[in-house]
Amino acid sequence: MTSHPATPIAAAEDSAAFSARDFRNAMGAFASGVVVITTRTADGEAHAMTANAFMSGSLEPPLVVISVALTAKMHAHLAKGADFGVSVLASGQERDSNHFAGRRSEDHAPVLVDLDGIPVLSGASVRLAARQAHAYPCGDHSLFVGHVTALQTEAAETSEPLVYYRGKYGALAS
Repeated sequence: MTSHPATPIAAAEDSAAFSARDFRNAMGAFASGVVVITTRTADGEAHAMTANAFMSGSLEPPLVVISVALTAKMHAHLAKGADFGVSVLASGQERDSNHFAGRRSEDHAPVLVDLDGIPVLSGASVRLAARQAHAYPCGDHSLFVGHVTALQTEAAETSEPLVYYRGKYGALAS
């Protein structure tokens, strides 16, 4: 493999200024899946948040990467080195997503189950537990890398993904 040194990129002279909202809206044009990130607090309580900044990082060893805002309550737990879970939501789990995004409804209570000592969301198409391996600052977020220690999946034919695009939930077309 040939290594190429990184070269600084000069700003384009004609580049137009844009706001944080403009950037957020532009990034919303990238359709993504929806996950619920979970952990245990120092006192053993489950804590969860909805996110869409998630990716696989490596197959060998099995690593995943999550991005969490510095202002999120979850960040404080993960910054202490807490292990975490990721639950990939299936279509039909919009209420679970909303619940952990702070938009709770009184008639819905998501169910968390234990996977290798980490809470994960029941009914998710994929549930994994990860031991935190690395944390990296990334602007107003941190990237947390987890070594996957346990994995559960639902049957593919019953677990179409919940999709998020331009601030709205969607589904895959047949």
